[in-house]
Amino acid sequence: MLIIFDCDGVLIDSEVLAADVHAELLSGFGLPITRHEVISRYTGLTDEELMRRVAEQLGHPLPADYKQRSLVEIDRRLETVKPIDGVYPLLDRLTGPRCVCSNSSIRRLKISMGATGLWERFAPHIFSAPEVGRSKPAPDVYLHAARVFGVSPQDTVVIEDSEHGVAGAVAAGMRVIGFTGGGHSWPGHTDTLKEAGASVVVSRLADVDPAALLRG
Repeated sequence: MLIIFDCDGVLIDSEVLAADVHAELLSGFGLPITRHEVISRYTGLTDEELMRRVAEQLGHPLPADYKQRSLVEIDRRLETVKPIDGVYPLLDRLTGPRCVCSNSSIRRLKISMGATGLWERFAPHIFSAPEVGRSKPAPDVYLHAARVFGVSPQDTVVIEDSEHGVAGAVAAGMRVIGFTGGGHSWPGHTDTLKEAGASVVVSRLADVDPAALLRG
């Protein structure tokens, strides 16, 4: 059995951090928006897709340097990011192959996972979706990971916190544990993940049981 972890919002509590940056920048560019609105609308999207959707809402494109400005500020704040509660006990408890599949770049993953001591727990099996194929919700990164490990998608469990991540894993033919224990979780988060195809949703990493999901 292969276990695939998303990174942001599952291993590290970074979604709130990124949402604050986007809320501050977007509000300054004419779209008053709160952290919680950013989370509920855009969690799990690539920066390009977020910018496309915002441009549609505004009726004009964001400034050309928006992505660079957001990247610089998020990277700066990621240097102090914290792991999700229960990450290390979960990793100590699980046996068998595991990896990370994220929409973030490897460069950013090195920053965030390095700041929390998690890079060493997964390297070299840390995969960036846009660097191996299409970003989530496409299934490319999950299928890539299964090929690397020589494991069938049916024998793979994915732990995801976003609708787009869950949808991609389901499209890959994998079982999904939805996770709502990050600081960015919102009312309706559980229902959103279940509707996207999560077989079970938990709010604590201590409750993650991939083997039970496959047995079921």
